[in-house]
Amino acid sequence: MSNFIKARLRSFGYAFQGWIYVLRNEPNSWIHAITTALIIPLAFWLHLPPRDWAVLLLAIVMVWAAEFFNTAIESIVDLASPEENPLAKTGKDVGAAAVLIAALTSILIGLLILGPPLWAKIITYAQ
Repeated sequence: MSNFIKARLRSFGYAFQGWIYVLRNEPNSWIHAITTALIIPLAFWLHLPPRDWAVLLLAIVMVWAAEFFNTAIESIVDLASPEENPLAKTGKDVGAAAVLIAALTSILIGLLILGPPLWAKIITYAQ
């Protein structure tokens, strides 16, 4: 049992190393981090219901996961094909497109969920 726990702790360590790698090496991850840091307090301030929180968190995680997968794809492609190759470029471009789709979808989700209560607060404060 002790080895099982040690192995799980090492696994968490590897996962956090990956997270740190993405933050240090992927400039777009800072856009995701700043957006996440702004959206969560805004959602608290708007007193979102649990279902809205669930959808919002899924959208945030979808973008982060896409960024992590894209970074993994880019690293593997760079390892497998250090020289330029049209297929390597296609793999990287498709990975980047996945992040773009996730980000654009999360923006739409954010507008749909945060827009109406934020607009209501703005109108209330304007009166």
